Amino acid sequence: MPMHLYLKQVLDCFCCCCCCCPKSGASCSKSFLGWHGPKSHSTEQLKNGALSSLTVASANLTWPGVPSKPQEAQTISSLLEEGTPRNRRQVLASTAVWCSTRDLILVEDEVTDTEDNEEEDIGVLEDQRSVILHLISQLKLGMDLTRVVLPTFILEKRSLLEMYANFLAHPDLFLTVSSGSTPEERIIYFVEYYLTAFHEGRKGAVAKKPYNPIIGETFHCSWDVPKDKVKQTRTNSPSPSPKGKAPPPPPPENYKLRFVAEQVSHHPPVSCFYCECKEKKMCANVHVWTKSKFMGMSIGVSMVGEGILYLLEHGEEYVFTLPCAYARSILTVPWVELGGKVSILCAKSGYSATVTFHTKPFYGGKVHRVTAEVKHNPTNTIVCKAQGEWNGTLEFTYSNGETKIIDTTKLPIIRKKIRPIAKQGPFESRHLWQHVTNALREGNISAATDHKQLLEERQRVEERQRAISNTVWKPKYFIKEDEGWIYFDPLWKAH
Repeated sequence: MPMHLYLKQVLDCFCCCCCCCPKSGASCSKSFLGWHGPKSHSTEQLKNGALSSLTVASANLTWPGVPSKPQEAQTISSLLEEGTPRNRRQVLASTAVWCSTRDLILVEDEVTDTEDNEEEDIGVLEDQRSVILHLISQLKLGMDLTRVVLPTFILEKRSLLEMYANFLAHPDLFLTVSSGSTPEERIIYFVEYYLTAFHEGRKGAVAKKPYNPIIGETFHCSWDVPKDKVKQTRTNSPSPSPKGKAPPPPPPENYKLRFVAEQVSHHPPVSCFYCECKEKKMCANVHVWTKSKFMGMSIGVSMVGEGILYLLEHGEEYVFTLPCAYARSILTVPWVELGGKVSILCAKSGYSATVTFHTKPFYGGKVHRVTAEVKHNPTNTIVCKAQGEWNGTLEFTYSNGETKIIDTTKLPIIRKKIRPIAKQGPFESRHLWQHVTNALREGNISAATDHKQLLEERQRVEERQRAISNTVWKPKYFIKEDEGWIYFDPLWKAH
């Protein structure tokens, strides 16, 4: 039997299944068309303490990418009959079933991440330059690049959702924020963490862009943070080592910091992420809408949205924004810089901070420069100033005359923990993009482009299906609230 007729038969069977199955129950959790989705654990007995608090099972099943009406399945069947073999594969992939509850992320399945996604710092090759020139010739200054398909060779080997996770590469500094004994100390700790977060999130200055997450894509990870690495006060100094040979210390106890991210919208492209540490009674919720703009020989990316850090023990909320990013010199040796003014505000304590990422002047000046001020608004008093480079050395000066130097290049990185791809669901970032990533590692740009186009085509087909059936996309982990998005089970609900 020809392949397209076989696929048509399968889709016809699926159509009948959708119409006849009254509850979409246990039979739907099995793999369909060879797509091995995550197995539902909702009826299994879980070990005590093995289940992450970020992944409580829900009884509401989600069906992304599934034809909701028999007519839609028939339309897809006709596409399979009329299209080329490659198009048939794309349509098949776009209609694969992903039927699951909110994924159950077992802590025992997570292992220390060993991937190193450092990008080579090289210039644009001649054949690549011609592609970029052709692309530029079709663009206008200020044009929104959200819907423009950029060449595959400028991609770095990770999703934007994973890039957000890498902003927490120094989780010890993040958890230290809640340890401050005064509101002034706490906001200073937060500014110290904030300024050191970008160098690892950006993976250096190489101007490559992460994969645009597809709608419904998720990323999960966690960190084990040794308690002895989390500072208690800014003025604490390490105790001297005892004389003589000391017995080896017992393994330190760890704080557990958990993270989940999801792409909740495609147009506009909105990403959300949430992290929490139950023991420290702190969590953060962020939603970001990325807007790209063509600027001649540069590309600017605005990060529209905000985040809120909750310190539940102190009843404080820190509202913060994110800087813009710029890809410069896109025809020669491309590089990245951050720019713009961002704010951090704690309404309860009256403290705020302004952080300015300075772009390099046309003539002279330094790159990657950043300055910051922390102010007590009721008294209009500056309590801390900072200056330096966000990917280099930072100098902090405090109101009591003390100074502190932080070299971001020497800060220890605590690697995140993540489940192997074999244990991830089909819409989790590394599972979803694995073929693109492998092809980029091998330098096979053609194969990477094919795999990327397949994912993009699947997303377009799913959007058309939702438009036909007038179905609104429903994210798994985040709920729209006013103009923002909130994690469905945040830590502050329990306090």
